[in-house]
Amino acid sequence: MTRPRHSLRSRSCSSDGGYVDFGGEENVYMLCKKLSALGLADPVVLDLFVVFISNDHRMTPLWHQKASKSLDGLVIWDYHVLCIQKKGEQGFAHCLTWDLDSSLPFPLGLDKYVSEAIRPMFPLTSTYRRLFRVIHAPIFLNYFASNRAHMKDPLGNWVSPPPSYEPIIAQDGCQNNLQEYIGMHAVDVVTDIKALSEGLYSNKFGVLIDEAMLETFFSFVLWQ
Repeated sequence: MTRPRHSLRSRSCSSDGGYVDFGGEENVYMLCKKLSALGLADPVVLDLFVVFISNDHRMTPLWHQKASKSLDGLVIWDYHVLCIQKKGEQGFAHCLTWDLDSSLPFPLGLDKYVSEAIRPMFPLTSTYRRLFRVIHAPIFLNYFASNRAHMKDPLGNWVSPPPSYEPIIAQDGCQNNLQEYIGMHAVDVVTDIKALSEGLYSNKFGVLIDEAMLETFFSFVLWQ
């Protein structure tokens, strides 16, 4: 398994209906706004959660990815970003996964997405074990910032045309904190559900869980 370079990221929907290469974080940022604008999500995105996937080695396998050249759609991302929507209240909830880079039906139930794209039963060495940073969408929309430096080559040239809109600046004035979302270490994973639930609605960089907790975690998540 090999890790694709940024230039191999598939093309995803941007705010103006165009596409942005290897800008998954901005694509999901705009997706949250678009789902709200179209009435497909809560007006202030209370039902949406942004999820970054990576690990200590920044080598995370996902299947059924459009960028893949293999029949099973396997790609080893340095990091990946998607959106999970919780429909309904606790105990009667259904979670939908919005992965703009997936070839699977869109959106897809979280249980089905986990089975098909994450494949938790597939044996992986520690190098490839995935971690998940979950951020409540209202917090993400307020605090995420990117100056798009990662979209340029070492000479400062764009690897691919950037989005047509201005770079995203956080409400606190921060111009770039992408690495804070991507950086993940297994030793920082939290397993206490109460601590996770509290952190989810107070930490601007969300909470860090491992894949064994993903579905369980969302079964406890409540709208705030």
